[in-house]
Amino acid sequence: MLCCALMACKKVTVDFTYEPTAPKAGESVTFYNQSSSGEEWSWNFGDGAVSTIKSPSHTYKQPGTYRITLKVDDKSSLTATKEITVYDTIPSFTVSDSTFVIYKDYTFTASVYNPFNYEVKYLWYRPAQETIEEYAQITDTVLTNSTLHLYFTRPMSAASIGLRVILNGDTTYIQKEYEVQNRFTNSVYFRTPKYDFQQRIYEEKSAPLQQLADRAAILDYEQDTFQTYSGYDFTLSELAEVFPGLEGFHICSRKIYFRANGLWVANIDGAYLVQIDSLACSAMSLDTKDNRIYWANENGVWYMPFIGSDNNKFITTPVLLNDLVGVSKLAADCAQ
Repeated sequence: MLCCALMACKKVTVDFTYEPTAPKAGESVTFYNQSSSGEEWSWNFGDGAVSTIKSPSHTYKQPGTYRITLKVDDKSSLTATKEITVYDTIPSFTVSDSTFVIYKDYTFTASVYNPFNYEVKYLWYRPAQETIEEYAQITDTVLTNSTLHLYFTRPMSAASIGLRVILNGDTTYIQKEYEVQNRFTNSVYFRTPKYDFQQRIYEEKSAPLQQLADRAAILDYEQDTFQTYSGYDFTLSELAEVFPGLEGFHICSRKIYFRANGLWVANIDGAYLVQIDSLACSAMSLDTKDNRIYWANENGVWYMPFIGSDNNKFITTPVLLNDLVGVSKLAADCAQ
C-alpha cells in the first residue's frame, strides 16, 4: 500500500528531443519521447499533422519554424512544447504571418541549411532599387541580420522583399512579393490657424500627418462645452461652479477630463482631482473605441489611456503623438 502511494505521488515529467536538430524540408525527423510515464501520446507537429505513436517520425514538406506539442494521457497539465526550424537546401526566408496589412509588425526570417557552420552573410533589400523605405518602415538598425523586422506603410498589390545570402562563397538572391491591404482604424483630427490635419492611429503606431481636404465638418462639429451623459445635460457654466477656471470637458465612465490651466481628471462628483498635464491645454478629445485621451499643449499633441483607478492615479506616461503646435480643436474616435 505504501509503495503504491509513493508511486502515485511521483511527479510525471513530459519531455522529448528530436533528430536531426537542423532538418531540411523533405528529411525525416525522429521525435524521442522522454516522458517519465504515461500510456497515451498525442503529438501535434505544427503543420497540421498529428500522431499517437510514442516516439514517431515526421517529414516536413516546407521550410519554416513549427511548434511541436506532446500531450501525455490527454491531460493538459502533462504537456511539453518546443519549436523546430526546418531549412531549405536552397536559402530562403519565411514570414510570421500569411496576410499583410499596413502598420502591423512583421518578422522575416532567413532559412539557411548550414550543417557545417560556414560563415553566412545576409543583406535585406528591395530587389528593384535596393531600398524598402518607400513602402515600409524598418525597425531594425541594420539589414545584415538573419531576421528583418518591419511594418508596411501603404497598401500595395506587390510589395517586394529581397534577401542576398552568401554561404561558403556562394551567393543566392531570393525575392518574394506580398499583397499589402489597407484597413480601417481610428483617426484623430487637428485644427491649426492655417490647416486641418488627419492622423490615422494603428494600435501602438501612428501614420504621418495628412492635410485635410474634405473632413473639416468633423472638426466643426467637435465641441467640449456641452455633453449629455446618463440622461443629464452637463454645461460648461454648471461645471465651472465645481471646477473653477473650466475651459472644456469630456465625460466618460463616471470621470470628467477637463481643461483648466492644464489638463485634469476627477470623478464626476468632483472627488479625487488629479492633474495630468501642468501646461495649458488648448484642445482635447476622447477616443472611446481605443480608450485614449488626446490633448494639445505648446509642445505638440499628446495621448494616454483613460484613467482606470478609483482614486484617479495613473501608471502610464503621456506619449507625444506629434509636434503639431497651435492646435485649437481635436476630434478623435472617428473610424476611417
